[in-house]
Amino acid sequence: MDVRKKALLVGVAIAMLSAAIATQYARVSIAYEYGISASDGAIRFIARDIAPNGNYVLQNNGNTLKLSLGSFTPGTNKTYTAAFGIVNEESFNIYLYNVSVTGSGSGNIKIWLHKNPNVTAENDASSILVWNGDYVNFANVTFYAGNNDASNANSDAGAILTPLNAQGVRYNTTSGAIGSNNDYWWVQVSVDIPNGASDGTYTGNIFFSFTSVQ
Repeated sequence: MDVRKKALLVGVAIAMLSAAIATQYARVSIAYEYGISASDGAIRFIARDIAPNGNYVLQNNGNTLKLSLGSFTPGTNKTYTAAFGIVNEESFNIYLYNVSVTGSGSGNIKIWLHKNPNVTAENDASSILVWNGDYVNFANVTFYAGNNDASNANSDAGAILTPLNAQGVRYNTTSGAIGSNNDYWWVQVSVDIPNGASDGTYTGNIFFSFTSVQ
């Protein structure tokens, strides 16, 4: 009887010791860092066309980029062939697969992606309509891998410079079309104001949805 009790006590002691060892944890730490920039993200926007107020259409308002498209009379159209550009700085290709516009007056806006900033999308064979006042089902648009350098954008035709202006907006004024395998596209924005449209200020947001290329 005594032998059995001693064996039981030893067995319990070993089990308790094993549990104590199994529940010991180390305390470690790792630092992290991330940045916030309205102009230098992994997917970024660059200005080109000039708005009626003399500034770029793409403007930096309190570290939030916005398009200042101007004021128009009813029944008119205003088209910016390169209201802005979109640049991929990721080290891999990405797809643009959806564009949506929300807010007041969104039905008056049309958006294309194309390669030649100096002509309208209708006269550019590369153009892709992505918003027609409503949802458009378009084939995925490829942005080729970038070089993680916000000072330029690239294609097989060469690089274009995208310096930073005093208002905190990257911009480009290079003439001509871009080549293939480009990490950027120009964005044409048209505003079609219907006859009888009410006076007012119309505001909203344009959403671009991207995914990595599998």
